[in-house]
Amino acid sequence: MTVNDPSTSGGYDLEQFVEVPDQDLVCSICHGVLRCPVRIACSHNVKTSPIVKCSHISVKHLSPSRQETCPCCRKVVHRQLMFVVYKLSKSISRLKIKCKNEIHGCCATFPLSDQYSHSTACDFKVISCPNEGCKVEVLRKELARHLQSCDFWREPCMMGCGTVLTHQTHAQHNCYRELKREFEAQQSTHKAIAVKLKKKLSKMQSTMLQMRRQVSLICDSLEVMDDEDDEEEDEHAGSSNAESSADV
Repeated sequence: MTVNDPSTSGGYDLEQFVEVPDQDLVCSICHGVLRCPVRIACSHNVKTSPIVKCSHISVKHLSPSRQETCPCCRKVVHRQLMFVVYKLSKSISRLKIKCKNEIHGCCATFPLSDQYSHSTACDFKVISCPNEGCKVEVLRKELARHLQSCDFWREPCMMGCGTVLTHQTHAQHNCYRELKREFEAQQSTHKAIAVKLKKKLSKMQSTMLQMRRQVSLICDSLEVMDDEDDEEEDEHAGSSNAESSADV
């Protein structure tokens, strides 16, 4: 939360300051230290809010059905005459405050302007466990220790094998061993496939050899048949010649 955080309402709590602030810095309406103070025509310092120029001019004072007046002296207030007191705001931002996590053990003190940056890194801030399903809340400084034993901790293997680890399986997980087993299983599968392919190839070669032999036998049979036909034709031609000679 910063000094000019418009999402907040009311002044700064007096108890959060290391030293009691000067009364001139305290709002007479909410009795907190002025947050982004503005000055109006009647010279009363008041605090702005995200909705209206002056947070201490209540909704009923700023209602269209009512006249806008100063909550201190009831004089008429003109919005165009409201001015932010930047110098006073800077002075307030330099005031030392205590951490909101003091009840949890934080002893740090820092300028009001550093409140947000400190709160985002304070070791004594109560935060929820980031693991999905875990509802445990711990101090930020104890989060690392909690994550080491959180039952909801899940993380993929850093070696890239794809295994999602828990605290129970992390110690026994050996990425090299798992990858070796997978490789050996794949290698065994590949060998089995290679053996099947070799058998199939051998069978195909045997079938091709048999087909070649059959083709060769068919060709030999055709040649023999051709020779027999030639002999029959020669014999027939010889007998015809003999008969012709006898007739003569």
